[in-house]
Amino acid sequence: MRSVLVVTVGRSDYGIYRPLLERMRASSKLNYRLLVSGGHLSRRAGHTVEEIEDDAQPVAALLPLPDTLDSQAQTARAMATAMFGMADHLAQERPDIILVLGDRFEMFAIAAASVPFNIPIAHIHGGELSFGAIDDAFRHAITKMAHLHFASTAEYAGRIIRMGEEPWRVTVSGAPALDNLLIAKLPERSDLEKRFGISLEQAPLLVTFHPVTRRVETVQQEVAAIIMALRQFDIPIVFTAPNVDAGSDVIRRLIQEFCQERPYSFFVESFGALNYLAMLRYSAAMLGNSSSGLIETPSFMLPTVNVGDRQQGRTRARNVIDVEATSEAIAAGLQAALDPSFRAGLAGLVSPYGDGHAADRIVKVLEEVDLDAGLLAKRFYDGTEQSA
Repeated sequence: MRSVLVVTVGRSDYGIYRPLLERMRASSKLNYRLLVSGGHLSRRAGHTVEEIEDDAQPVAALLPLPDTLDSQAQTARAMATAMFGMADHLAQERPDIILVLGDRFEMFAIAAASVPFNIPIAHIHGGELSFGAIDDAFRHAITKMAHLHFASTAEYAGRIIRMGEEPWRVTVSGAPALDNLLIAKLPERSDLEKRFGISLEQAPLLVTFHPVTRRVETVQQEVAAIIMALRQFDIPIVFTAPNVDAGSDVIRRLIQEFCQERPYSFFVESFGALNYLAMLRYSAAMLGNSSSGLIETPSFMLPTVNVGDRQQGRTRARNVIDVEATSEAIAAGLQAALDPSFRAGLAGLVSPYGDGHAADRIVKVLEEVDLDAGLLAKRFYDGTEQSA
């Protein structure tokens, strides 16, 4: 059996991996284990490694990193720690394939440390754009290190090829997170209320906002604009915690202060993948700057107000309303999103991110691709026969 080391650095990528892990567990040709790092091991970020433990996932190693919630310097130090840790792990244990996902700085550092070991790297969610975040650079850098690419749309696959990746290395898989909608039973409303101590009697507004890492200095101003806009709406609000990027401490503090003074406002540290999808099903609209507002929400025909430019460049469906990070623009976007006629107009919406069978496509490639020198010897593809 081929051994696959799956790198997970936070709650967001683990939720995307879930259906893929189920499919690999059922495979007679693949044997996988997880390298767990980043926010999973941070107490301040919810210690979401417990979700992995509850799922009885096989873990190859735990790689703790310095907390990065309030410091750009700590982010750089965490990257160095991740590289050291991955080097030590691979010196002791060599998988046949390393599977990485997305654009996090931790994921980039771990992928970079893998390159000298000449182990094939497979990358999910390459070719995408998010101009407002430093993640944009990390994603494209991982693409150039990776040997296999699983793109969520044909547009993104085309961008990977234009970056010089040979077409045979690129598979349009769709977004694995959408597989959960076909294979998993999402929790009921009452289950969410009981587990997280929230009220869903009236459909709430779900708010997920992360630091804009290219402009950390604007975080407080942008969160203040969101809160000022929210004060204008008499609707229950459920906030999810920000990720572990620099600036997230400010977001967390302002949100928690708002929840203390505002009835029917709730702060949830981490829903977990399936509970978060269930929240999308039971919400009136979503507000924030998370990629989930673009990738997952179309499948629920959920109106989404995307704030600022963190997700600028990503493909979006017509359920997404883009607004500037000002209180006036956010309030106007929410007014439009909460209008019943807007949601009614989303009937028949088809997600641009696939059909819910991404895991099958990814596992098929991992099972069948030749693990030979040809896979490791990357050539720059420029569309001509003389490419080299």
